[in-house]
Amino acid sequence: MKYQAVFASLSRAARLARRRLFVLLMALTMAAAVRTSAWSAGVPDIIWLESNSTAGNSILTFKNDGSGNLTFLGSTPAGGIGVFDSTFALGPFDSDQNLIVNPEGTLLFAVNSGSNSIAVFRITPDGLQAVDGSPFASGGSDPVSLGLKGDILSVVNKDQDPAQNGNLVQPNYTTFRVRPNGELTAVEHSTVSVAYGSSPSQALVASRASVVFGADFLGGLLQSFRIDEEGRLHQNPPQALPDSVFAGQTAGHLPLAMRTHPNRRILYVDITPISEVAVYRYDERGRLSFVRTVSDSGKAPCWAVVNHTGTRLYATNTGDNSIAVYDLTDPLDPVEIQHFVMADTAGAAFSTVIDDSDQWIYVSSEQASSAATTAANAFHTLKVNSDGTLTEPFSPTVLPIGGTVPVRAQGITLLGAN
Repeated sequence: MKYQAVFASLSRAARLARRRLFVLLMALTMAAAVRTSAWSAGVPDIIWLESNSTAGNSILTFKNDGSGNLTFLGSTPAGGIGVFDSTFALGPFDSDQNLIVNPEGTLLFAVNSGSNSIAVFRITPDGLQAVDGSPFASGGSDPVSLGLKGDILSVVNKDQDPAQNGNLVQPNYTTFRVRPNGELTAVEHSTVSVAYGSSPSQALVASRASVVFGADFLGGLLQSFRIDEEGRLHQNPPQALPDSVFAGQTAGHLPLAMRTHPNRRILYVDITPISEVAVYRYDERGRLSFVRTVSDSGKAPCWAVVNHTGTRLYATNTGDNSIAVYDLTDPLDPVEIQHFVMADTAGAAFSTVIDDSDQWIYVSSEQASSAATTAANAFHTLKVNSDGTLTEPFSPTVLPIGGTVPVRAQGITLLGAN
């Protein structure tokens, strides 16, 4: 308890320095263990992605040496399987936060969507080590997204795995308590079921309240839940996107990715079919108030991140493999300052994370059609300039996923991911 109190009192800068030192030491040891090149100058990021293979899900580990040069450090079995939908229809693959890291940088959580479980790993200088009892039952079918608030882990069970269609159950949001050793224990009376086929996609923990936000993608609803002292979810009335936003259009009312502002009670929501970003206020209980939408010059925004200082919003556009960069001088009225098209991977841009320094953004690329090869499973390494705009100084990194079954990788995170 004394250590926790001291650590809590440290400034953000001190915590960041401590975390970076831990990452550096871990990278050195892991690199030696898998006989990769030695660590070079600069402080690295450690990046993790999921193979999402139905033949055996694995966590893939990479190191950025601080200059953008990437090294593959190895693959760790997650103790379950992923999902694959050969039709590539809307819904089954549309999710974010498939794997996350706790703020201390000591635990990694990952979904096994095809086997309905959550894998938990200790992050050590020797690599990822599964905690006792991992993986843990997810409390539903097809877990796809994770969010962490203190010691409470929120899980979205999407219920859209084609391999489990014979045993359909309602999608749900539910919570677990994370024990000090990483073990997960289900919180009683916390599961909130939502409509069949609504395709919930994200468990976003608010930055400024004990609240979880969710987007029921095909259901067209925004969900919000207050987390009480016992870790239970208390659902607010679901909210549809305003009809006024779709005036004169026939597009579906489909909300997808969400992010909150780090310093203000503001929620940003991608409205994929009409290429707009909605802005909401929220209160301490998570109740939403619509403010406005702003246009995205890209096509089909599906994912988003906000930098740690709250000055830039990045909306990742799956439809044209781009990122729209917004100035948040007025966080309630984002202004687009760049439309950045990334290098082609033959895949589709998906989940996006930004490192603690706000200098690097990583974007997963996923196989998006039956015509694409597994080489479409890759990720982009983007450099953030001093004004918040982006460049891509390196070619995308193809994921080393072997095997004979078709695979669509999902999820990306790193130490200190936002």
